[in-house]
Amino acid sequence: MPDAPPVFIVMGVAGTGKTTVGALLAGRLGWVYAEADDFHPAANVDKMAAGVPLTDADRQPWLAAIGRWIDERAAAGEPGVVTCSGLKRVYRDRLREGRPQVRVVFLDGSRELIARRLTARHGHFMRAEMLDSQFADLEPPQPVEGVTVVPVEPPPNEIVEAILAAHPDVRR
Repeated sequence: MPDAPPVFIVMGVAGTGKTTVGALLAGRLGWVYAEADDFHPAANVDKMAAGVPLTDADRQPWLAAIGRWIDERAAAGEPGVVTCSGLKRVYRDRLREGRPQVRVVFLDGSRELIARRLTARHGHFMRAEMLDSQFADLEPPQPVEGVTVVPVEPPPNEIVEAILAAHPDVRR
């Protein structure tokens, strides 16, 4: 849908603050928010909780579900914000294909900082020891992709401000 309202995908490895930033961004804009973890089939959650990295095949139904959510926003004429690790370019391309309204934001941080965050996080299925597999799979966005890259060191509110500054055409 060429005139569909924008949908932000907030991406990055586990521990970058996707959930916090995505929820803040959606709240600031008054848009609907979806957490990508909620789109995982139970088998994926069980695998990650057991410390087993997901394969490309494991991620296919998850990506399809996120794509359907984006399409539902377009059909309803609603903007939105969804989180998604989006580690590989093929995943990002799949979510953007035929969806010109999608804007991808990459939360970028050092392995050391993110490892400290994951170690301090409790009650989440993604285990800190899986961070190496996340970085091994990460294909940082290239300039040709048109992805907004935002460092994760500042406080979340400043990250949201940086995202909005990079997208001045978005109605607030």
